[in-house]
Amino acid sequence: MELFRKSDSRFYWYDFKVRGKRYRGSTKETNKGRAGRIGALRLAQALGSTGLLDRKAPSLLECSTQFLAWVTTAALASKTKKYYANGWRLLSSTKLVRMRLDHITKDDIGALSFVSTSNANCALRTLRRMLHKAEEWNLLIKVPQFKLLPEHGRKLKLDDDAEQKLLLSAQSCNWKPAMFELFRDVIILARDTGMRNGRELYRIRTENLDWSKRVITDRNQPGP
Repeated sequence: MELFRKSDSRFYWYDFKVRGKRYRGSTKETNKGRAGRIGALRLAQALGSTGLLDRKAPSLLECSTQFLAWVTTAALASKTKKYYANGWRLLSSTKLVRMRLDHITKDDIGALSFVSTSNANCALRTLRRMLHKAEEWNLLIKVPQFKLLPEHGRKLKLDDDAEQKLLLSAQSCNWKPAMFELFRDVIILARDTGMRNGRELYRIRTENLDWSKRVITDRNQPGP
C-alpha cells in the first residue's frame, strides 16, 4: 500500500490493489501515522473475508499447477499456450521456483539469467502473467513491477555468401553424409521458397512434392 499527498490536497491518500482491482482515496488525515492506519483499515475492508493475510502464499512451483491448468482450459490462442508452456520450462530451472509468491522481489527477478534475450522475455512474460493470475486468485496482494529486456531485430540475410559459409562450416563438422545433405536441403529450400522453419519447411513430406511441375504444396496452410 502506498501513502502519498496530492498537490491540490492537504490530506494523505492511499493507493493499493487487491485481486486486480485498484483502490485509491483520501484518508481525510493530515498526520501520516493516522493516515497509515486509515489506509490499513481500507485494505482490510477490501480483503474482506478472504483470509489472504492469514495464510502463507504458495511457492511459484505450487502456483504453476493452477496456472498451467488455466492455460490449458483458457480461451487462448494455440501459440500463446505454447509460449506460456515454454516460459514455465525456462522458469522451472531458476531459483524462483522454490520461493513463495510474496517473497519474490524485483531484485530477484532482475538477477535471473537466460541464454538469450528472447528466452529471457518469454520467461518474464510468463512470470508476469502467473503473478497477475495469482493476484486474481487471492494468492498475492501486490505484483512486483519489472521490465522486459530490449530485443533487437535480425540484421543478417541468408544470401549467396551466407549460404556458402554455412555449407562450408557444416562440412567441417564431420557429420554423416545423410545429415549434411539434409542440412543443405533445408538451407536451399529456405532460400528458394521463403518457407518458415517449424510450421512449413520441417513438415514437408514426399507427397507434397510435384516433380513434374516443380511445385511444393504446403498442406499445413488453411484452405480458401
